[in-house]
Amino acid sequence: MRTSMEVAGLRVRTGWERLPSGLTHRDVADVAVDRDDRVYLFVRHDSQVLVFDRDGRHLRAFGRGMFKMAHGITVDGDGCVYCVDNLDHTVRKFSPRGELLLTLGTSGIGTATGIRPGEPVSVHSVERVRHPGPPFNGCTDVAVTDDGDLFVSDGYGNCRVHHFSATGELLGSWGEVGSDPGQFRLPHAIVLTGDGRLLVADRENDRIQIFDQGGTFLGQWTGLQRPTDIAVAGDGRVFVSELWRPKGNRGFLRDDSGLDQPSQVAVLDASGAVLGRWGASTTAKNAPGNFIAPHGLTFDSRGNLYVAEVTYSFALRPGWVPADHASHQLQRFDPVDASEGDR
Repeated sequence: MRTSMEVAGLRVRTGWERLPSGLTHRDVADVAVDRDDRVYLFVRHDSQVLVFDRDGRHLRAFGRGMFKMAHGITVDGDGCVYCVDNLDHTVRKFSPRGELLLTLGTSGIGTATGIRPGEPVSVHSVERVRHPGPPFNGCTDVAVTDDGDLFVSDGYGNCRVHHFSATGELLGSWGEVGSDPGQFRLPHAIVLTGDGRLLVADRENDRIQIFDQGGTFLGQWTGLQRPTDIAVAGDGRVFVSELWRPKGNRGFLRDDSGLDQPSQVAVLDASGAVLGRWGASTTAKNAPGNFIAPHGLTFDSRGNLYVAEVTYSFALRPGWVPADHASHQLQRFDPVDASEGDR
């Protein structure tokens, strides 16, 4: 298996994001791109959406003060923006200009899933989820079909995928607590493939599960490490951000707690076979092209890959990395064969 960015055919591009004076963000929870290659960052600290053109120039911002914890963002074919707030237990739909159009879930109120706050855990807090519940409890991400139907992964306090109509009607849900097929231990991200299948990042089970849109289990891809997000490239390859598992921690399906397993991005073929990985380092986590806490990723129409990181909340706040690593929040990777004008 090849390592490094050569397997991906990408090279890191530094200095892409140009923030205007006075505008900052502590973490970039997720990143999305619209049909015109405008880039949308769902950021923490000021908790808002920042919009850039493809050259990194800041265009506008919206939503400040509306969110409790930025988590997932998706842009549909009409340019509407969907923001998933896992602490507020809501999914909000905005117009392309940032006007609120629809809210799913009840702000600030998570549904009952049998959680016992403060109960000791051996692997992760999702152990406290006793049974599935209705939408939402710690929702994480949303995928949108061409017809406007929504599929929401839910999440930190639940173990389900919920299917909504374009108008917000709940059409169905599936998922149970556990590690068997169709069960979840933190469904953290959800994406649609070109043929309409749903890929769900089952983070603490170290796998991706595959479903049809009716919730029928089709298969799973194992051999992953805490998958946080999924992006399908134009050639069908699947890119997966894999979260750092510090030494002393283990998963539900594997115990390699004696190892320090840094974050990285995995490249899979269309059947789920791992082609290679890059970005893992135990000594130079802050170097360009390496990762500390990759949390979201997406491609634009030119094949440029954007990777968002939550370095502050995941790694700096608990003291796992020094303060000078806080700026490691967003990276762009361009195809190696792209000319300057194509980037």
